[in-house]
Amino acid sequence: MNGASREALAAARERLDALTDNTSVDAAKLAGELASVTSLLDREVSLRRVLTDPAQSGESKAELATRLLSGQVGGETVDLVSGLVRSRWSQSRDLVDSVEELANTADLTAAQRGGGLDDVEDELFRFGRIVGSDPELRSALTSRTATASAKGELLRSLLGGKAQPVTERIIVRLVTQPRGRSLEAGLDSLSKLAAERRDRMVAVVTSAVPLSDRQKQRLGAALAKLYGREMHLNLDVDPSVLGGVSVRVGDEIINGTVAERLDDATRRMAG
Repeated sequence: MNGASREALAAARERLDALTDNTSVDAAKLAGELASVTSLLDREVSLRRVLTDPAQSGESKAELATRLLSGQVGGETVDLVSGLVRSRWSQSRDLVDSVEELANTADLTAAQRGGGLDDVEDELFRFGRIVGSDPELRSALTSRTATASAKGELLRSLLGGKAQPVTERIIVRLVTQPRGRSLEAGLDSLSKLAAERRDRMVAVVTSAVPLSDRQKQRLGAALAKLYGREMHLNLDVDPSVLGGVSVRVGDEIINGTVAERLDDATRRMAG
């Protein structure tokens, strides 16, 4: 997002945090209602254009949103959406993306309250690895001919009772309402959002053998010192790296594997 949309989303995040700081607010219910609003705005293109029309006053757009949503969702959701449409947006689609992010953030807040946020982070990562290694499963989940209900049932059979309820909900929403994103991009976005709930960054660590608890602690501390933020480690084992570890933080790769050093030596000899 750029310009006005980025500012509008930042303000909406603050409003959501202030709202969910109140433990009497049902964060999971709020997430479900915001997800319903996301579906509505994604489906009704003309409506989202009206709600982001810069020629209309913010108050008139908020009144329209209130009329449409009152009685359909709770007051907290109405207030959040009304605040969103009062803001200015660079493009109408940014409004839908923002409501969707707030829905996922509310669900992750529910997991955090229940002490399950770490599990959600790990389950998102593991699910991504499973999908990446199973082309048949990925095809079933991204098929344009399969119905949303069929995809949802498949996911519930895979995740039901085996993952946190929040993990299941947000993955089902991603798969059944991809909104033009790849499955991998959507999972990566969810993982980053989960990490941000604790102001942490995500490091994908690949090693030849599983790291010991002490090694994980030392690596986490070193990365936290390097980046100035607490780091959540997603651990992956790949014997092909031979030894050492490869660490990816966002788009940055810190590669200290034996395989990489051998490749470097080979390239230098060839040069």
